[in-house]
Amino acid sequence: MKKLFIVVSLICITAMSNAQSLIGGDHILKTNLSADALQNYNLTFEKSLNHFMSLSVSYATMPKRNLPLKELAKQFIDNPNINFDNFKVANNAITVESRFYLGIQKMSGFYIAPYARFGNMEVEVPVNYKYTYTPAPVQGVSLPAQTISTSASLTGTIRSQSIGAYFGMQYQLLTKLVLDIWVIGGHYGTSNGKLQADLPAGTPSFIATPALNALKSTIDQTNANPFHLNTIVSGNSIITNTDGPWAGLRGAGITVGLRF
Repeated sequence: MKKLFIVVSLICITAMSNAQSLIGGDHILKTNLSADALQNYNLTFEKSLNHFMSLSVSYATMPKRNLPLKELAKQFIDNPNINFDNFKVANNAITVESRFYLGIQKMSGFYIAPYARFGNMEVEVPVNYKYTYTPAPVQGVSLPAQTISTSASLTGTIRSQSIGAYFGMQYQLLTKLVLDIWVIGGHYGTSNGKLQADLPAGTPSFIATPALNALKSTIDQTNANPFHLNTIVSGNSIITNTDGPWAGLRGAGITVGLRF
């Protein structure tokens, strides 16, 4: 019986050793296909630290596009003068995470992953507004006041820093192919940004002053709770500083990668 146990143990150890050699490597390079389909292109490098823990760094970028989830955004940014149809965003983020695996194999099985994310969101916000100005007299003749309907584009970057956690499951499908399923999680943190709109260079003061004051008044009507907006006039520009919380969900993702 003892000899049989030894033989079986040796067979199991040999089998596990062969399996590890087939799985091979302490590194995985992967991309989230679910995010790629939404034009949020990404790449993750994961390195095993020991049998149950790994460290990874991800970079994601989304080219400028129309604002997704427009109707949801309207619930957080309440101002009828904002043209959400032409509201544009772009985004890039770096995420650093550690994973704690509960599976038998290295970098495989159920995991819990705390992470930190640092993001930059570029925005282009069209704002419709009206202003009234009095033209300069012509040969001593006063001209009637003119009301102009126009728009300005607030552009700039909102930076965010947040921490969170999520859980998922990672599987070895073939010799080098890995399937990583993000189940659910999220992050929370802070954000701040600076947006700016400029009048054309050389705009005369009798037009610039009422135009900038009217644009500032229009932006000040925005209710973006829980975000705070502080708008000032600076030269021939409007500057809006933003700050507030930052949150997001992470999950329902299908990631594939190569192990090496």
